[in-house]
Amino acid sequence: MTADIIDGKAFAANIRLKVAKHVTNLKAQGITPGLAVVLVGEDPASEVYVRSKGEMTLEVGMNTFEHKLPADATQAELLAVIHQLNNDPTVHGILCQLPVPDHIDETTVINAIVAEKDVDGFNILNVGRLATGQKSMVPCTPLGSLMMLRDRLGSLSGLNAVVVGRSNIVGKPMVQLLLKDSCTVTITHSRTKDIEAICRNADILVAAVGRPEMINADWIKPGAVVIDVGINRIPAPERGEGKMRLVGDVDFASASKVAGAITPVPGGVGPMTIACLLANTVTACCRAAGLLEPDGLTV
Repeated sequence: MTADIIDGKAFAANIRLKVAKHVTNLKAQGITPGLAVVLVGEDPASEVYVRSKGEMTLEVGMNTFEHKLPADATQAELLAVIHQLNNDPTVHGILCQLPVPDHIDETTVINAIVAEKDVDGFNILNVGRLATGQKSMVPCTPLGSLMMLRDRLGSLSGLNAVVVGRSNIVGKPMVQLLLKDSCTVTITHSRTKDIEAICRNADILVAAVGRPEMINADWIKPGAVVIDVGINRIPAPERGEGKMRLVGDVDFASASKVAGAITPVPGGVGPMTIACLLANTVTACCRAAGLLEPDGLTV
């Protein structure tokens, strides 16, 4: 068996097309969705990511607002920017690029963003709403993963799903989304006993643990759908001294011989994260305007 490859790049491009169509319709009603990104410091990786977000926001026809603060900016200064954006009617989505410098409390910053504009879905109100089945903003990476699972499998009802990793950003919200779709869900982590046996029972296996190529073919049920959220940099001496390459939490070479379908790294879940950020911004805009939520972009 050779697994089907779930093409995240193509899927994300389709999501962005849907977003662009919704933006066009909103503009015809005199409304332009706006996404604000706040960056503290000059971390090169964060700067690249923020720039990419800005470019894609403009490509789909939305307004983009970037606020860059120096690395020594105080927490009060950052919160003042967020407060300003909370009260700006032209801004429908706000995210603060993480991580923030050590002298700033990340939880305080996340919860300072009003829940209705929290397009990352990290605010405690959105976390609670998701956990209790209420309307919320859904974290982008789990949202994109669920979209790909639904596209591949149709109904997820009754399937056994295993999530490896219990982070607040991916693992826990992924569990809530799978439960909402009537899966039987197990969440595993570093203290889980006989984790390999648990994974082998999964029809759906979501790897989000942050350990390079931890999951191999022996962990995977034949025909299972594997969503690899991990993005890890490891040495690639075959490419030259000091060179690195990206791998997931799943050993793709062996897993792809057993799974029914699998996301690659790179090119799998990664592109879906920004696409779903744009989708969440449109959703937030529609909710703010009292309009119907965009079809195909929410769960």
